[in-house]
Amino acid sequence: MAKETMITYLDKYLNKKIPDYELALDWDTRNHSFEIAFRIYGENKEQIEIDDVDGVASEEEIIEFEDAIVLVDPTKSDYDTENYLAVIPYEGKKGMKKNELTAVVDYLKDVIEEGQSDLLDFLADDSEDAVFEMNWDDAVFKATIKPTDSSYLPYPSY
Repeated sequence: MAKETMITYLDKYLNKKIPDYELALDWDTRNHSFEIAFRIYGENKEQIEIDDVDGVASEEEIIEFEDAIVLVDPTKSDYDTENYLAVIPYEGKKGMKKNELTAVVDYLKDVIEEGQSDLLDFLADDSEDAVFEMNWDDAVFKATIKPTDSSYLPYPSY
């Protein structure tokens, strides 16, 4: 049996833990990074005009929101923190501890569920100053890491 790696574990655990949301796991071998993108949706019943972060207005009946987190090798990966909800480092070829990868997925599930709820609240709020944004709290993420299995899952070879 092939040795479990960061990508095989993430793929399996994401599908098990977060089956109800649209997810995409992308391994960028050139950049030594793993992006976990997700989408949430909300019904804009009143079809009110909503401006996104770039100022683009939409009156669509279904609002789609996409964001992502990225796991990076700090010595090799090239990334812009502004493009991600969270940037989480791993230790090169050594990989990442299994309990940390588990916490990434567990906390991501909480963040997505809270984001889904916040998006629906935002769409129900007809005030001009209502704002929707996703939040990743590193302190909460770190508190999610259980001391159970601290063995490393290696960076996959290709």
